[in-house]
Amino acid sequence: MKGIHSVLVVFALLAFACSLASAFDPSPLQDFCVAINDTKNGVFVNGKFCKDPKLAVADDFFYSGLNMPGNTSNQVGSNVTTVNVDQIPGLNTLGISLVRIDYAPYGGLNPPHTHPRGTEILVVVEGTLYVGFVTSNTDNRLFTKVLNPGDVFVFPIGLIHFQFNIGETKAVAFAGLSSQNAGVITIAKAVFGSDPLINPDVLTKAFQLDKNVVTYLQSLFWSA
Repeated sequence: MKGIHSVLVVFALLAFACSLASAFDPSPLQDFCVAINDTKNGVFVNGKFCKDPKLAVADDFFYSGLNMPGNTSNQVGSNVTTVNVDQIPGLNTLGISLVRIDYAPYGGLNPPHTHPRGTEILVVVEGTLYVGFVTSNTDNRLFTKVLNPGDVFVFPIGLIHFQFNIGETKAVAFAGLSSQNAGVITIAKAVFGSDPLINPDVLTKAFQLDKNVVTYLQSLFWSA
């Protein structure tokens, strides 16, 4: 009986693993699946309800504005303009999205963050960026590179990564992500700016910091 129980546990874990493996944006089962907020005439496929294909129009696949610089007057000196399924409904089920990132002159930072649902490929079009990502435990290897206009760098799905403007002028980059909504978790904001706040005792021990330092960090307004 014990052996049967063990086999069932193994099968349950395998099933769970398989469900995780297929949790990313699947290949579409039709030419396209335009997102629609009114579900009355929609059919749920994945991500969003789909508009009747016969009612789709060109604007469902269109966005204008990525030529406009983002406002970098903030704590971290950067701005991310996102173009995902919320901006282009036609991206629904297609497993792709786009961002423009603007960086203030020397010091503009897209702070350490992760995309839980997508790999990112970034190309610099202006300025000079120091970029990198860190692998998972237990190695925690840091991969970095200095990028100039025309250079491309990949940030694997789920790994903590960043970009920092080391040039004296502004910088601009564009990035594609392998999800219609890759999501973003900014590490500092998530840890020290959660709502409600994490118990300071947890962070004091986790980061080996003085408790006063933790409470100070939690008091800051995290905007990135």
